[in-house]
Amino acid sequence: MKHITSIIKLLTLALLLIVGYACTDNFDKINQKDYQVDKEELGREGYNVGASLKGLQGLVIPTEEHLYQFVEALGTGAFAGYIGCTVEWTAKFETYNPPIDWQEAPFSDLITRTYPFYRDLLDETDDPIALALGKLLRVTIMQRVTDMYGPIPYSKIISKTGEVSLTVSYDSQEEVYKQMFKELDEVSDVLKENLNLSAEAFRKFDDVYQGDLSKWLKFANSLKLRMAMRLTYVPEMKEEVQRIAEEAVAAGVITQNIDNAFLKVEENRAAMIFNDWNDQRVGADIISYMNGYKDSRREKMFTTVKMTVYDENFQPQEIDGYAGIRIGIDVTTKDDIIGVYSKPIITSTSPYMWMNSAEITFLRAEGALRGWNMGGDAKTLYNQAITLSFEQHGVSGVEAYTTDMTNIPEAYSDPTFTYTDWEGPRSTITIAWEDGDENFERNLERIITQKWIANFPLGVEAWSEFRRTGYPHLIPVIENKSGGSINSNHMIRRLWYPPTEYTENLQNINQAIGMLGGPDNGGTRLWWDKKPYSNP
Repeated sequence: MKHITSIIKLLTLALLLIVGYACTDNFDKINQKDYQVDKEELGREGYNVGASLKGLQGLVIPTEEHLYQFVEALGTGAFAGYIGCTVEWTAKFETYNPPIDWQEAPFSDLITRTYPFYRDLLDETDDPIALALGKLLRVTIMQRVTDMYGPIPYSKIISKTGEVSLTVSYDSQEEVYKQMFKELDEVSDVLKENLNLSAEAFRKFDDVYQGDLSKWLKFANSLKLRMAMRLTYVPEMKEEVQRIAEEAVAAGVITQNIDNAFLKVEENRAAMIFNDWNDQRVGADIISYMNGYKDSRREKMFTTVKMTVYDENFQPQEIDGYAGIRIGIDVTTKDDIIGVYSKPIITSTSPYMWMNSAEITFLRAEGALRGWNMGGDAKTLYNQAITLSFEQHGVSGVEAYTTDMTNIPEAYSDPTFTYTDWEGPRSTITIAWEDGDENFERNLERIITQKWIANFPLGVEAWSEFRRTGYPHLIPVIENKSGGSINSNHMIRRLWYPPTEYTENLQNINQAIGMLGGPDNGGTRLWWDKKPYSNP
């Protein structure tokens, strides 16, 4: 892994943003290479609009390899039980003591890279469709940021006169969510009015849906459903959340894999993290669940490694199998372990997944479980969601899988015999649905666990749902270096604000901490993180 943008560069970007609207051209030149066209050239044939839209698309799931690594692999991917680190770092996200420059990336980098593109879009066009797509992309990016941190600067970053500043007061997470719901409705209104527009109008600027506005409308509605479900344990939002969720489903959400949101790229540079740098491997948690379930999706998701198993006569045999690395350990020697654990199957031609039909159908299953109108009953939607995930990965055996009442997650046994989880399987939940109101919580665990599998490797989303519901049950970290601010049983609940906020935006960061309702550390729960803990 190479170091990403320095703090000095981040502060420079922030300063440029503060200067305001007149400095737009400077942003075009910050990272401009000699062969890149300038803004005047991009303005021909509307390419300036396309550059802004594509720039925003590249920040939903960061396509730049270092930013992807910090946000999705080292950080939230670890917190979600998806990805573990193989490098001999003793300071890192998964042991709750990341270095200062790591702390800047998920907050400072994402925000300072998002708003130049968004402001340029507002400056460059009055086209309602381009503006609606830009607004949708901003919501998608910043919703992930607020779910990592809580209160964030949002509604005041762009003033009514078009000026941009990052040193503005924060919005509470409740305010952010309510503003985003409003903006999603505004986006949907524009898209619905223009569904007859030819896809050619935006095809060359759209690497997700190639200009198909009907699919963007489904994505907007699906994002609205995802966000509504996040608030299910907020007491004062109970009735409103049901209304929003039912409204989103009625308006039309993603129901087929053909409508999945995948960003197509010329080169998937995140592949370097796993294949070239070998800095990460698949986590023990997800491998243990899928091994226990004998899940046929493994062959499309993870590489195999040589493993030693013992037959009924206790004789050793070498097989090809799937092994995960325990998250929250201090690795001794990288070269000794990178061949021991499975990697995600990802190549330079792989697209970046944003959202799939399985996730949205699992969300509908949960809504139906809660008694909401989701266009089907909970059991049927649950089985449909698993089927959609199997179809997405092109594997068979879904009928036997959904009716399996026996298999449970596997107890984690470390191939190096160092980090085995001696407490046995963290969950005994089976796959097949159990009828009856008395099985509400068990079926909720099923929904979230299967959604977690289907959503791999979406770290922010999986970690958020773990914090919201307590599922799936994950293995606690071995090395908790938080100094007591994070309870190992509850695991990390949020990321804390980076040091530059305290040096550059002190008054507003203190206001944000007041909104947070607790200290600025990883043990403080977010506004929507209300479900009582199931363990001490």
